[in-house]
Amino acid sequence: MFKKPKRKLYALIFVLPTFAAFVIGFIYPFFRGIYLSFFQFQIVSKAKFVGFDNYIRAFQDESFLRSFWFTLGFVVVSVILINVIAFFVAYALTLKIRGSNVFRTVFFMPNLIGGIILGYIWHQIFDGLLRNLDMPSLVTNETLGFWGLVILMCWQQAGYMMIIYIAGFQSVPADLYEAAKIDGANKGQLLTNVTLPMMMPSITICSFLTLTNSFKLFDQNLALTGGAPLVDGVWTTRMMALNIYKTFYGEGKAAKGTGQAEGVIFFLIVVVISLVQLYLTRRKEVQA
Repeated sequence: MFKKPKRKLYALIFVLPTFAAFVIGFIYPFFRGIYLSFFQFQIVSKAKFVGFDNYIRAFQDESFLRSFWFTLGFVVVSVILINVIAFFVAYALTLKIRGSNVFRTVFFMPNLIGGIILGYIWHQIFDGLLRNLDMPSLVTNETLGFWGLVILMCWQQAGYMMIIYIAGFQSVPADLYEAAKIDGANKGQLLTNVTLPMMMPSITICSFLTLTNSFKLFDQNLALTGGAPLVDGVWTTRMMALNIYKTFYGEGKAAKGTGQAEGVIFFLIVVVISLVQLYLTRRKEVQA
C-alpha cells in the first residue's frame, strides 16, 4: 500500500527540475513580456504604465507593417516550396534506388548547420554568382534578397521535412496499394488517391513546422541581408523577428515598450495562423 505514493514522489522529484526550468525559462518571461507591453521603460524597475499606447505605436510603425507583409509573402512561398521539394525527394528515396540512405544523410545535413553560419556562407555564394552575372548585390535589391532567403530556407529545411515524409510513406499499408492496383490504378492515381490521403498526418506536421520556422526566421535574415536595402527609411527585407529585435534595442524611451508590444502581436499572429493551418489539414486526415 506504500508503493504507489513512493512512485508518485519519485516521479515528482524527477519532473520538478524540468518543470521549474520550463517555468523560469518560458512561462514567467512570457507573461512578464505581456505585462511589460503596457509600459514604457528603459529599465524594468522604472517602468511607466501607458496602457495601449505601445500597441497603437506598433501599428503606426511603418517598418513593422512592412516587415509583416514581407514575412507573410516569404512564409507562403517557403512553406509551399519546402513541402513540395521534401515530398517528392522523399517519394524518390522510397523507390528503393541504390544509395538512398546516403542521399538521405546528404539532404538532411544542412539542417545541422547553424543559421548564422548558413547566412554568411550563402551571402558569399550569392554575391559571387551575382557579381559574375553583372547583377546588383543581394543587399541592394529587395527582390534578390527575398529569393535569397527563400533559397536558403529551402536548402536548410527541406532535408528535415524529407525525413518526416519518408516515415509517412513507409507507414502507408501495402494492402492499399495492392487493392488499388487490382482495380487498375496507375502510378499517378496511386499517388493522388492513395498516397496523399494517407500522408496527411505527415503533411500536417511538416506544414506546421515550416510555417512556424518561416515566421520565426531570425539568424538567417540577420546574416544574409540584415534587412537591407534601406528604402525611404524602411528596411525592405527585414522579417518580423529581426524587426522586433531592432525596435526593442532602438533609441528612445518608447523603443522597448513598443518592441515588447510588437512581440506580443507577432506571437498572436503566429498562433492564429498556425491553428488555422492545423485545423484545415487535420480535417483531411484519414485512417487506414
